[in-house]
Amino acid sequence: MQTVTLTDNRTGKSYEFSILSPSIGPDVIDVRSLYKETGMFTYDPGFTSTASCSSTITYIDGEKGQLLYRGYDISDLATKKSYLDVAYLLLVGKLPNEQERASFDMELRKRSFIHEGLKRLFDAFPDKAHPMAMMSSAVSALSTFYFEHLNVSNEEEAQVMARRIIAKIPTLAAFTHRRMFGIPYIYPDIERPFTENFLYMLRAYPGENLEIRDVEVKALDTIFTLHADHEQNASTSTVRAVASTGAHPYASLSAGINALWGRAHGGANESVIAQLEYIGSVENVDSFIARAKDPNDEFKLMGFGHRVYKNFDPRAKILKNLLDQLKDELGVDNHLLKIAEKIEQIALSDEYFIKRKLYPNIDFYSGLILTALKIPKSMFTIIFVIGRSVGWVAQWIELKNDQEMKIARPRQRYIGESNRSL
Repeated sequence: MQTVTLTDNRTGKSYEFSILSPSIGPDVIDVRSLYKETGMFTYDPGFTSTASCSSTITYIDGEKGQLLYRGYDISDLATKKSYLDVAYLLLVGKLPNEQERASFDMELRKRSFIHEGLKRLFDAFPDKAHPMAMMSSAVSALSTFYFEHLNVSNEEEAQVMARRIIAKIPTLAAFTHRRMFGIPYIYPDIERPFTENFLYMLRAYPGENLEIRDVEVKALDTIFTLHADHEQNASTSTVRAVASTGAHPYASLSAGINALWGRAHGGANESVIAQLEYIGSVENVDSFIARAKDPNDEFKLMGFGHRVYKNFDPRAKILKNLLDQLKDELGVDNHLLKIAEKIEQIALSDEYFIKRKLYPNIDFYSGLILTALKIPKSMFTIIFVIGRSVGWVAQWIELKNDQEMKIARPRQRYIGESNRSL
């Protein structure tokens, strides 16, 4: 086994730590014994250089702009497979065959209905309550209806728990929208597949035989796929941290929803559209670009750059191509699109953005597509929740099966007062 030597320049004493190799990606230094051997911690705000776990689910190479689910490139999955194929892949570890896909699809359709008592929870929320607040509350409340999942002990029980929450998330999501606007709840239609069913519950009225176009289903299904998992991001790390305490899996997912709500995370695509509307016209783009480049101006251009990707976000490439293909069929807002295209053109050719590797990210394009699907901005992060739910629950299962799992407990560098006297 390879090792790395750390020398304390204060004392001259040296310490050896093992180097662990992954299947792909950078090696990691095993520092679990660091404090015991040296009396020191590592200092890594934001955990930018810290691997908190071993995982087989998702791999990102930020320098190359690469994203893999279970070893499959995201561009292949998003263009050749459905979201349900991807969900099955993340949960089971392999793509489904025809029979497995049909069985999985039907199971999710049957599990998509929620307990009638849960509807009363939505009635308790005030008018115009934000959908994310309702969503996290509803998912947490699900733990009271399925309390047996607190003690998942085998793979079969884990799969039942996972499929139950994945199936019900779109129903809860649609209910948050309808409660926000005070319109009647629409139950799932068991004749409709996953993504179409969500659009039906979002849009339909009682007794209406609503037709949903294939192009709309394809666009939203692709967005779900691109959001399905993304390694150890803030919300996934939150799910894992809460799960490490022994909390109910649905409580863990509820915590992930709250983490996702932040504008620096899942709320970013909502902010992109709000900013395009704020810019107002193509003629104003140059002045806002100048503001974004001004170090003394707090204005930030939304939808550019990424914490991990130092190349083009591969998900953004897929959505840009989809937007180019479907903008006429979807009826993308031409006014907003022209503003976005002008910003994109400048950002991809301006040395300021190129030098800082501020490429358009997934949020820059997803907001335009969701707007074309007539989904309100307040629901954009909810769409993220639907797609990401399978990633969260797959990560939950993996953590529970990890023999090295410990309760999450970061340490700190204390810089406050010491030994004060009264």
